[in-house]
Amino acid sequence: MRARRPTIKQLNYLLSVAEHRHFGKAAKACHVSQSTLSSALIELEDLLGVPLVERSNRQVILTSLGEDVAELSRRVLLEIDDLQALCAASSEPFKGKMRLGVIPTIAPFVLPGLLNQLRRQYPDFQLFIREDLSAPLVDALQHGHLDVLLLALPYPVNNVATMHLFNDKFLFACAGTHPMAKNTKLSTRGLRSQDLLLLEDGHCLRDHALEACRLHGSEVNIPYQATSLNTIVQMVANGIGVTLLPQMAVDARILTGTDVQTRQFREKNVSRSIGLMWRRKTPRVADFRALGEFIRGC
Repeated sequence: MRARRPTIKQLNYLLSVAEHRHFGKAAKACHVSQSTLSSALIELEDLLGVPLVERSNRQVILTSLGEDVAELSRRVLLEIDDLQALCAASSEPFKGKMRLGVIPTIAPFVLPGLLNQLRRQYPDFQLFIREDLSAPLVDALQHGHLDVLLLALPYPVNNVATMHLFNDKFLFACAGTHPMAKNTKLSTRGLRSQDLLLLEDGHCLRDHALEACRLHGSEVNIPYQATSLNTIVQMVANGIGVTLLPQMAVDARILTGTDVQTRQFREKNVSRSIGLMWRRKTPRVADFRALGEFIRGC
């Protein structure tokens, strides 16, 4: 007779315990009772013949082997997800569900038009959105919590594939009363003497903007770091400094109600690359490329 094998449910319970390090929280995340989850883990340990979890009144700790089994279980469940996705992808594009991660410097400027077009043309397509910084989105992608990301490239990560969609120019922005507002032949080198307002660390827009202008952080004065482009625009409008804004934000009327002026740089390629990212081994490449082409069309 074929030996009994761990069930998907048991592996999911183990991963939940590995994430939460608490039986009660893990059970709640799995929508089962604590006793159900605990019994399933005991059955899994009996089935494998090894202890996976150290139990105490204060905390839950995975054994060294338990950590290895949890990591392998994560990969097994990803493969099962890909198996289901492979079958779903065999039908026509934009059917079923897709989980999309988007960074904050793209989401408010691209998603409204994109979602409106998708609803009209593909009403049965369910697109679930998560907005976050690049690092947590990439982590969620690699752990199977998201299917595809819309972000600025490049981003350093292994075992992924990417699709360039378009370039998004960086525009110089300053208050209408600023001396550089009348400069029609603006060079990126002129930024070295300016108070440059940028997003805080963790936002890839900051790094891509400096890289596009061939600047190092030590070469510019950054008096303040904001958490959103809207905050930066208001500070620029009040004469606190100058900034770099992505073209898509300006096209989406982020400057409405202000006297902030924008100028293009005379150098070429002062821009960031916008694209999609997915796990290299996913079977849904055709779906993601179709989504990329749809975004380009929008």
